[in-house]
Amino acid sequence: MKKKTTLIVVAAIALLVLLSIFSNAYAVTGEEVLNSTQATELVEIKESAKNTLAEYIDKYGSTPFGVAAYILNMVRIYSIPFCFVGIAVGSIYQYVLGIRKLDVRDRGFMLIITFVTILLICQVLPLIFAIVVNGWRG
Repeated sequence: MKKKTTLIVVAAIALLVLLSIFSNAYAVTGEEVLNSTQATELVEIKESAKNTLAEYIDKYGSTPFGVAAYILNMVRIYSIPFCFVGIAVGSIYQYVLGIRKLDVRDRGFMLIITFVTILLICQVLPLIFAIVVNGWRG
């Protein structure tokens, strides 16, 4: 088993070395970066984020509440793929690696429970924030 994993690691390192040898890297001047479409896309993303933040500030009536709502919305969006990957890793630990070892199986179960809890908290927290701020504050 140890020889097999060593062989896989060596093959992966050799593949990365070959890819790095045969890949070409080109220097790009600052003017080419400014004229590229990627720079304009980055500026558009930045402007849309500023506009969204301004909408949240207008919606909640103050800068701290608007910024908090914007951050909670970003956490809500990005927690979904993060937690699905964590649940998948926990499932692999529990159902694939944990067939023969009970401690690995328990670790997988705890990973699944942890990531499901994090996912639920990250999805419900913006709703609770909106209810509290808009409901009790007026």
